[in-house]
Amino acid sequence: MLDKLHEACGVFGIFGHAEASKMAYLGLYSLQHRGQESAGIASADGTRVRLVRRMGHVADIFDEATLEELPGHLAIGHTRYSTAGESKLTNAQPILIDCVHGQIAICHNGNIVNANEIRERLVRAGSIFQSNSDTEVVLHLYARSQAANFVDAIVESVTQLTGAFSLALLTAGHLIAVRDPHGFRPLALGRLGDAWVVCSETCALDLIGATYVREVEPGEVIVIGQDGLRSIKPFPPLPLSHCIFEHVYFARPDSEVFGESVNEVRTELGRRLAREAAIPADVIVPIPDSGVCAATGYAEETGTPLRFGLIRNHYVGRTFIEPAQAIRHFGVKVKLNPVKSILAGQRVVLIDDSIVRGTTSRKIVKLVRAAGAREVHLRISCPPTISPCFYGVDTPRRSELIAATHSLEEIRRYLNADSLAYLSLDGLVQSVRGRGASYCTSCYTGKYPVAFPQDRNAYLQLTLKLNDQPVPLPQEEPESVA
Repeated sequence: MLDKLHEACGVFGIFGHAEASKMAYLGLYSLQHRGQESAGIASADGTRVRLVRRMGHVADIFDEATLEELPGHLAIGHTRYSTAGESKLTNAQPILIDCVHGQIAICHNGNIVNANEIRERLVRAGSIFQSNSDTEVVLHLYARSQAANFVDAIVESVTQLTGAFSLALLTAGHLIAVRDPHGFRPLALGRLGDAWVVCSETCALDLIGATYVREVEPGEVIVIGQDGLRSIKPFPPLPLSHCIFEHVYFARPDSEVFGESVNEVRTELGRRLAREAAIPADVIVPIPDSGVCAATGYAEETGTPLRFGLIRNHYVGRTFIEPAQAIRHFGVKVKLNPVKSILAGQRVVLIDDSIVRGTTSRKIVKLVRAAGAREVHLRISCPPTISPCFYGVDTPRRSELIAATHSLEEIRRYLNADSLAYLSLDGLVQSVRGRGASYCTSCYTGKYPVAFPQDRNAYLQLTLKLNDQPVPLPQEEPESVA
């Protein structure tokens, strides 16, 4: 499949709507791109919290009958891609417990950097964990809290966390939203009539007809109940570290994240890429779908025609059956097919948002050449990815990131492109209105805004070794079927 960094999770919450679980279903449908492993919804009617969570896509899990099992005027939902913890049902969210403070369910987007240390301390104190998800530590802290009420217990729990966390929590009568003080991952606040909504991206607000109000502020805890909305600021102020990769790839282009239009930022990435690394060409071709916005900006800046020379099959499932005989580039061909009438005899500039291992980019270049392109130039609308992310993005080991261990020319030769260029780091931060100090760029710089835990391998199963040796570049499989 396409060689990309895997998505973060998506969270959604709504309070004060007669069909809260159906609104949560629609919201999760809009956030499906942020996680395709599992999904779940918890709802409450003022007295009891109910939960449905399963492996698979939102539309495959929930139907009318299932949603009827989730009555109430408030609900939270989650789409998951695992960045800490295995892909299995026990790690699916929301996670629901019943404790001295009553029932509570939680959804989490991000990675709690000190989760393993907290977990070890809790286990020594007698806690029994049901999953290996970092999110579960929050519930154990909550259950053990001696605070007088549930709000104080939540505040006591989340202020012990470090790292990236945008949370939606649900009690029998309240919706709570929490965002870490660095603001790593997005979390929006909206209104739908008299109802309140929180969600990872504003595209979820659009689908249900809600109005965007503002971001949940970094370091803010919002508690919503029958008496309205209450904002608490329990964290000390810390430097902002918004994930810049949300703008590069993760978020949908019709969303606003961190107060900026994703579409406008990505289009500007393409414009700046053209200013930095334009090359004479006959046609600009985006690698769909993530390269479309940047390709639009690149084409606008250069005046070169933009054509959709690669067509994506949007109906590919999670798995497909391969023929007994190997077909060269089979995985890529299932998703992408070249349009020979656009590519044949042309000098082609391919635009993509990123290169991770480079294996898929190599196959796409070969597909375009096989379609008759005279020249193939690859332009990437972000800097080289050289370091793993420890804040909610599933990235390979540093030794597996092609740009971390190989020069630009080595990568170009491996991809078999006539030329290769990345957007500069300065071009990237200038595209987000030049607010580079507000963004985390650790995947491009190796400079991390939050310190690692004592055992960084245990909680992410990733390794950052500054002395990693280059790994051999993957070789092409032998071709047995033309």
